[in-house]
Amino acid sequence: MIVISDSTPLHYLILIYEIDVLPKLFGQVVIPQAVFDELQHENTPPDVKSWIADAPPWLEVRHTSATADPQLAVLGSGEREAIVLAQELRADLLLMDDKAGRHEAERRNLKFIGSLAVLEEGAKRGLVNLPEALARLQQTSYRISRDVLESLLERNRG
Repeated sequence: MIVISDSTPLHYLILIYEIDVLPKLFGQVVIPQAVFDELQHENTPPDVKSWIADAPPWLEVRHTSATADPQLAVLGSGEREAIVLAQELRADLLLMDDKAGRHEAERRNLKFIGSLAVLEEGAKRGLVNLPEALARLQQTSYRISRDVLESLLERNRG
């Protein structure tokens, strides 16, 4: 399975100590160089910068070979390169939270999920304590509506 990630899912999974769910769900995860660079940006939280500086073997950084696509110009460099890399590698899944990026991925018939779906799938497989993970997520700058949060918790009561 080829899984490409944008920076936001990695960023927040690192901050809430759930990053290890990715290799358990997907094995290898591939990121474009722009995502690697974003995770090292000076304004990135120290925990995220530290993690990416010593990235685990299941994370692979790849360069994209495609030229600039004007339809992607409104997106950030990480989203642009993640979408292009997903197309180049014929990825099975794209991890992306950005609304505009997801819209473009959908337009290009790329299958995608966001951070919340990763956590939910991890919970279904017994890898994540969803209420605790969501409580930690709410302590970050991640935006989630009360309705979405309650729906997610309700679906996963057990």
